Amino acid sequence: MKVVLAGAFGNLGAQILKCLCAQGHEVVAADVRETPVDGCAGKYTFVKIDATNPETMKGICDGAEVVITTVGLTGASTRVTSYDIDYKGNMNLYAEAKAAGVKKFNYVSVISCDEPGAEKVPMLHAKFLVEEEIKKQDMDYVIYRPTGYFYDICKVFKPYVQKGEMQLLKGYGSVKANVVDCPDLAAFIVSHMNDTNVTYDVGGKETYTYEEMADMCFKAAGKPPKIKWAPIWLFGVLANLPKIKKAGKHDIILFSKWTLSHDLVGKDITGEASFAEYIQNYFKEVK
Repeated sequence: MKVVLAGAFGNLGAQILKCLCAQGHEVVAADVRETPVDGCAGKYTFVKIDATNPETMKGICDGAEVVITTVGLTGASTRVTSYDIDYKGNMNLYAEAKAAGVKKFNYVSVISCDEPGAEKVPMLHAKFLVEEEIKKQDMDYVIYRPTGYFYDICKVFKPYVQKGEMQLLKGYGSVKANVVDCPDLAAFIVSHMNDTNVTYDVGGKETYTYEEMADMCFKAAGKPPKIKWAPIWLFGVLANLPKIKKAGKHDIILFSKWTLSHDLVGKDITGEASFAEYIQNYFKEVK
């Protein structure tokens, strides 16, 4: 089967690419740049695209039956917004897929993007707009809403562990999530890519509060757990500081505020990877 994978060389995209190549699919791997992926050399066709420029996508979906997209803005940017990448970029791809007669459009969104208040968080709202748009169209869709990723939590917590003090939101210590490992999510996506008009809230097998996650990270690094509780309003103030906006970090802070103050527990549990074990391996060498 011919599959177009957009965002093929990000953390999740690379794992999806591995699954597709291992199963022998004909894969068009589209992204802004190509990076080596273990076990995939010579097994796919790379196409360089710019999500903001639909001309770069011309013809990439020709002959394909399925499109999978992980395209989204994941870091600070002073050049583009989530609406430019997550919304307009994916809708550019959708238009190309529709014109090519693709049968299935698979979109990686995020859990809780449809909850009240999420419209004030661009990194959530842009994804919600994509979901709403593709549901209106004729092409069959599959939407995946992951709760979060093992590596993201550890990457965010790492500098705090190194510093010796974690900052969480006061009054939200019991907020919980069942984050999922990228290889497990990738396998889930590929196994469900031919489903019809369904949305999955995908999480891992273990659910922890953020306070429990922080505690595990400190202990894995051999440090005494120390948590500083910040008032939730402080994140709003930080997000609107001129220097933060100038650095393109406004939306990231709003997203962090959301994730630390809302339960993110997916009912569609997948994989056998243990987040507790992942934390132990990740932080054992952190000083």
